[in-house]
Amino acid sequence: MTADSFSSSTVGWLAVTAGAAGLAGLLFIILFFKVGQPFGTLNDVCIGLAAILSGILAWLLYPAHHAQSPQLSQFALAAVLAGALVVVAGSVLVISGVKGWFLSGLYMTAGNALIGLWLAGLTYSALHTSSWPHGLAVFGLVAGVIMAVGLVSVPGILRGVDAQASAPWYVNAGYVGGLGWMLLYPVWCIWLGRILLPR
Repeated sequence: MTADSFSSSTVGWLAVTAGAAGLAGLLFIILFFKVGQPFGTLNDVCIGLAAILSGILAWLLYPAHHAQSPQLSQFALAAVLAGALVVVAGSVLVISGVKGWFLSGLYMTAGNALIGLWLAGLTYSALHTSSWPHGLAVFGLVAGVIMAVGLVSVPGILRGVDAQASAPWYVNAGYVGGLGWMLLYPVWCIWLGRILLPR
C-alpha cells in the first residue's frame, strides 16, 4: 500500500525518518531521567517532529488507503492530522514553559492516541490485501490500539490537570499508550520503511 503519486523510496525514507525521530525521543527521555537537561527538551522536539512526519506519511499513503477503504481512510486521515497538531501543541507548551510537563504530556498522549487511530485503521485495511506482509499489518494494528488507549487522557486536558497527583487514575492510565508511540510505532515505521526502500 503506497501512494500512487509518490515513489516507494520517498515514502520509505519518510517512514524510517519518523521512526528514527520517535526512537530518538525515547533515548532522550531516558537520558533526561539519568542526566537532566537538555535531554528533556530534545525529547519534546523529537516527539513533535515524529508527529509532523506521521501526518505527512499518512497524507502520502492516503490515496492507496482510500482506494481500499474510502470511509475509514477519511476518518483515519482526519484523526492523524488532528493528532499531529495536538502533539505539536503539547511540545510547544512544555518547551515554552507555558504549561507544566504533566498537562503537556497529556496533550502529547492524546495526540498520539489519534495517530494510533490512523495506524489502526490503515493496518486493519492492509490486513485485507497482500500488499504488506501480514506481520507488519498485525504489528501496526496492535501498536495503534495501544496508542489509542491514550484517549483516556482527554478529560485531564479538558480539566487542565497539570499535576500527576491530582489526576484521576484513568487519566494516568493513558500513559500506557506511551508504549505504543514511544516504542512500537517507531519500530513499525522503520519496518515499513525497510520494506518500501529498494533493496
